[in-house]
Amino acid sequence: MKYLHTMVRVADLEAALDFYCDKLGLLELRRIDNKAGRFTLVFLAAPGDSEAQVELTHNWDAETLSGGRNFGHLAYRVDDIYALCQRLMDGGVTINRPPRDGHMAFVRSPDGISIELLQGGGALPPQEPWASMPNTGEW
Repeated sequence: MKYLHTMVRVADLEAALDFYCDKLGLLELRRIDNKAGRFTLVFLAAPGDSEAQVELTHNWDAETLSGGRNFGHLAYRVDDIYALCQRLMDGGVTINRPPRDGHMAFVRSPDGISIELLQGGGALPPQEPWASMPNTGEW
């Protein structure tokens, strides 16, 4: 397992970049504009430490960020997303967003922190029970 990033939702992307980059000194590593999903992702890291990243997520449609919604999730790349999700489920953990696509899943910690699991090396072929498993709760 490898730590990838921490996601934080931001209401004003330019103000956030001013703070994180211009004032705090982080560097923008990459940016993804998703027109279909109406969001922008900006990945930042401290100079010389591109392994530990912060993902700023800006949803284009206005929303009130309250109740911790501005903190998104922790993300980990995993060797076998199906095996890990099975182990978690066997341990009583709810798979909130199953890895239907063989690539991404979400679970929550006992304190409600969302954890994103991403399959390393590209998506695995879809397989049951994951392919037809519905989402449960929020992620």
